[in-house]
Amino acid sequence: MSKRHTMLLLYSIVFAVILGAATGWYMGEDALMFSWMGTLFLNALKMVVVPLIVAAIISGVASLGDVRKLGRPGGITFLYFITTTIMAAGIGMLLAELFVPGGDFHLIPSTVVAAEEIASTGLSDVFLGLISPNIVASAANLEVLPIIVFSILFGAALTVVGKRGRAVCDFFESLNAVMMVIVGWIMYFSPFGVFALVATPIAEAGGGAAVLDTFAAVGAYLTTVLSGLVIHSIILFAVLLFVAGRGSKYLRDVLPALLTALSTSSSSATVPLSMECATEHGLSKNPVRLVIPLGSTVNMNGTAVYQGVATIFLAQVYGVDMAFSDYVLVALTAAMASIGSAGIPQGGHIMTLMLFSIVGIPAEGFGLILGVDWFLDRARTTLNVWGDLVGAAILDRFMKH
Repeated sequence: MSKRHTMLLLYSIVFAVILGAATGWYMGEDALMFSWMGTLFLNALKMVVVPLIVAAIISGVASLGDVRKLGRPGGITFLYFITTTIMAAGIGMLLAELFVPGGDFHLIPSTVVAAEEIASTGLSDVFLGLISPNIVASAANLEVLPIIVFSILFGAALTVVGKRGRAVCDFFESLNAVMMVIVGWIMYFSPFGVFALVATPIAEAGGGAAVLDTFAAVGAYLTTVLSGLVIHSIILFAVLLFVAGRGSKYLRDVLPALLTALSTSSSSATVPLSMECATEHGLSKNPVRLVIPLGSTVNMNGTAVYQGVATIFLAQVYGVDMAFSDYVLVALTAAMASIGSAGIPQGGHIMTLMLFSIVGIPAEGFGLILGVDWFLDRARTTLNVWGDLVGAAILDRFMKH
């Protein structure tokens, strides 16, 4: 895609976000007539996710030539994921303590949304989610984490068999190239999909007036979460600038992926566009193929900020006193939860409830924040994707030195 086409697409997506928000705001439920466009666009993205991730990771790992060479980039990636996620949870908790969004909050039945019944989970479920007994079923259900584990093992095995695996390596290299072409075609239709995906949730909420009423009920909590997401985004930009040696041009080039994340609220669905934008900017293939697919499942900076704020907010609402050890435990658990939630149905909600149980917050408190979750989900997904893109740039810098 030429630079002129890329900039035209970026402006189109920005316009689509603004137009979609205005349409849902003023038309209300009538804007649901456009929902099919969003569904079609999202389905198109999900259609290419699995083959793209499989081809990208297998070809990326196999191209190292020696499985032992995976150690350094893998270690850097893991360290980045863990460090930024723990930092994100810490920022969320710190802001919640400074702003005290739940200090003067009074529980009103009308502000509590009924939380759906969510099955309990344990540590064993986290590990079981890493390995699938049926990789085809996992692909059909878009369970990305076991697919990534399988692809890494497959790519590593190709480096062991040597020349006998050359034809297989060439196949996955070609498959990756073909999938990126398809992603480019899908990108041309992204403004229509983004428009519908932005308009639909606002319409489902009842339009502008209903959205304002919902936001007003938990306004302090909403402001605290958004502040945390913005602050962590700025910190990641500073890391991008001083560690990866890249700046505003990189941010501009990946903006289509970030806006798509905002509209779809799906890190996995944004993987194809993130990889397209990062490679178009000039990042090497291997760091992009390793960090972005893996990060879409285990690097959840935005989710960690949200979980940190939500835990402290509800602790304030219910008058739960937290010791320093509780804060440390919440930060570490939020980091581990980012990995564990990927392979579990309703994993994000399950891990959030697990954090609540650690500090003694009643499970029904989750219903209090569900009313604005559709909006915050989009905001935190955008930060999740931004964190992956920054990580890819950092690994690219280290692999070139």
